[in-house]
Amino acid sequence: MENSVRPIFTRRNFLKTSAASSLALATPGWFLSRSTALAQATGDAKSVCVTDPMSLVNPEFRPALEAWIKKSGGFQDLDATVLKKDREQLKQYLKDHPHQPNPGVKELFIPRPSGAPKVRVLLMGDSPGASKPAVVHIHGGGYVLGTPDSDVPALQNLSKDHDCVVVTVDYRLAPETPFPGSLEDNYAALRWLYTNAKELGVDTSRIAIKGESAGGGHAAALAIAARDRGEIPICLQVLIYPMLDDRTGSSRQVSPCIGHYAWTPQDNRFGWTALLGVPAGSANVPKNSVPARVANLAGLAPAFIGVGSIDLFSAEDLEYAKRLLEAGVSTEFNLVPGAYHGFDLVAPEVSLVRQFNTDWNDALRRAFQK
Repeated sequence: MENSVRPIFTRRNFLKTSAASSLALATPGWFLSRSTALAQATGDAKSVCVTDPMSLVNPEFRPALEAWIKKSGGFQDLDATVLKKDREQLKQYLKDHPHQPNPGVKELFIPRPSGAPKVRVLLMGDSPGASKPAVVHIHGGGYVLGTPDSDVPALQNLSKDHDCVVVTVDYRLAPETPFPGSLEDNYAALRWLYTNAKELGVDTSRIAIKGESAGGGHAAALAIAARDRGEIPICLQVLIYPMLDDRTGSSRQVSPCIGHYAWTPQDNRFGWTALLGVPAGSANVPKNSVPARVANLAGLAPAFIGVGSIDLFSAEDLEYAKRLLEAGVSTEFNLVPGAYHGFDLVAPEVSLVRQFNTDWNDALRRAFQK
């Protein structure tokens, strides 16, 4: 399955350190709990959840998490200085770990309308004359970090497992490019795939979109744009612990029992503020920039949403799934007990992770078979 070999979790720069996918961070300390900060954010410093957040972690996930924490240094809040450091470290890592050749990865620069900069994409599995399903993939990184290059091994597996074409997008990052720059990059890649389907060997009735974390938020926004523009049908949106609501941890307090590991309320405020160009949780944000704030979800593509129960995004993802169902959108929701943000990358061999990966792959397979 895809996640068993992923070398990097782009938001936190997880690096693969062994064939068994044991992981560490390029910047020490990203994965430590911030009990004091969370207590201040929630106004509940006496909460047992804050006092002992490890007690919330499913026993299956604890060994990998505790091993990483033991190995790591101190926590660094995401800010402009840390962002610059992380980007530099990720760039160096990718330079030291180039792509593997099978299946072949093509780097392309596709045009955007109105003379905007071309969009870099990586293409896998294309087969002229065939009629394959396809996935447009959007990488994670809190809207401010990451590159599609980090996901290539996982996407090569995805292409092989589903015999599908994969396009992953090197969208422009915030804060240098605020919304809607990244959305237009992602949409340009989707439209390019659709309009060049014959040359790529793509069945235009079987195009899915997929993303993890901020990439899941981007994928949700892309599904909304595809519905509104009415040009390209989407057969499924696969949203893996998607980042959907800027109000989480800003204008809306979060439970002290979530968001202790990997992505915290202060990180969420930084990422969303960078994307929106206004403070996270503001009364007015750019139209359709925040999927959770879109009033009408009717007519969207069917969805698979998966998230850990102690992930900062668990409540907002559950609410989004509920609203999709109420809008008549076929939705599968997978809540993994005691799992933190990025659980599938930290502990890929755990039985709950294997089942989680099976579930979203089965959802994708069913969508491709229709």
